Amino acid sequence: MNIIIMILLISFLVMVHELGHFFVAKAFKIRVDKFGFGLPVGPTLFRKKIGETEFLIHALLLGGYVSFPDDDAESKIPKDSPERFVNKPAYQRFFVVVAGVTANFITAILLVMLTAGIWHKLPTNTFETSFDELLPTATPSVKAAGLQKGDVFYEINGSNVDLPNVLSQYLYLSRSFDGYTSQRLVNKKLTELKALNPTINPDKVIAKGTVIELPAEEDEPPVHLTSDQLIGFERYKSNEIPLTDMQKAVRDNIQGVKYYTIKIPTTFEDLAFSLADTRKPVEITVLRDGKKVDLPVIYPDRDGMMGIKKNVTEVMYPVKTLKDNIEATYHYVKLNSELMLYGLGKMFAGKIPMEEMHGIVAVTKIGSDIIEYHGFFKGLLLTAIISLNLAYLNLLPIPALDGGHVLFLCIEKLMGKPVNEKVTEIVSNLFFYLLIIFMIYIIYNDIIALVTNKI
Repeated sequence: MNIIIMILLISFLVMVHELGHFFVAKAFKIRVDKFGFGLPVGPTLFRKKIGETEFLIHALLLGGYVSFPDDDAESKIPKDSPERFVNKPAYQRFFVVVAGVTANFITAILLVMLTAGIWHKLPTNTFETSFDELLPTATPSVKAAGLQKGDVFYEINGSNVDLPNVLSQYLYLSRSFDGYTSQRLVNKKLTELKALNPTINPDKVIAKGTVIELPAEEDEPPVHLTSDQLIGFERYKSNEIPLTDMQKAVRDNIQGVKYYTIKIPTTFEDLAFSLADTRKPVEITVLRDGKKVDLPVIYPDRDGMMGIKKNVTEVMYPVKTLKDNIEATYHYVKLNSELMLYGLGKMFAGKIPMEEMHGIVAVTKIGSDIIEYHGFFKGLLLTAIISLNLAYLNLLPIPALDGGHVLFLCIEKLMGKPVNEKVTEIVSNLFFYLLIIFMIYIIYNDIIALVTNKI
């Protein structure tokens, strides 16, 4: 049922977008031949002519369009007819083109205001993570850290803990004895091994039964994540080197040992790897009674867990008056707009891997989950965000999108004459098919993510 609700909500946004084009075109007395819901690929499910406009519903419900006589080479409307889109002043054509994204912007704002007015609050997109109690699985360092019930996690390794996954991301990447280590620490341990065992030839395999003096255990460098990595716009890439199975086995045998008897012939380099895979320190600052408190360094276990029970609470804007509603809506729309535009910039810069891009299928699945687990108001807010996203995507200066038409209008104003109609048609058709290919790829990503339970 929730999936059906999300499909209906997304369909509503598509309709809103196309109705924006339709009504503004009609206001300027531009003839609209077709109003299509869905993309004209595959079978047409519904077709009915009302007045001068034919309304269609296509099987591929991933978009929509408004078609003018200018789009039909066989149209019987005279070339010089004032009903044609191309014969209207540039400013009228501009308003028709941007009417769709304007409708999406207005819809997004109205949905947010409606939600705030009924729900009496709006999310700030920040979260508060607080400590509740220690679990039996708590690591010794966590038990000794002195956490108190109600402590709010403020910083971890220099990053603000203002998203629900910041703490878990750091802990997982800082898990102890994870089978990876840095080349710098390997080189350091190799130098220390040679210095402590000067009678052993470092270039030869060390024989079974040889006693080796081991250097003191040392922490690995702490993990540091950028803001882009924390919000998912950039993948964390470690430069650490994996250990072999033999090196891992030796690592497990030498913990806390000063002298080690070689059981399997090995090398100083293998021993250095075993010594270098240890623990990554995690530095945490909490807020306690409004004051910052730096905890002693803690070390997660091998699974990247602290062994605590925590509470995660979303910070909300309270909305009691119309003034509160307007201010909260402004901040909510502004914050999410900035995040979307930043994400689009990252996407075009190639910072977001193609396999991590998702579309309508993923949005529908995530939206249905949000409605089921977080309520209808969260679903409405997601719909508002999707509406904003549709607006920004359609404003991109790509032929076949609204922004592409605006681009051609700008070129027309600079040149003092319209862009060659044939050139416009060829370029628009090319990018239209490229967009279809891209959409198919995104749907493929969505299906793979569904099958592998990534969404």
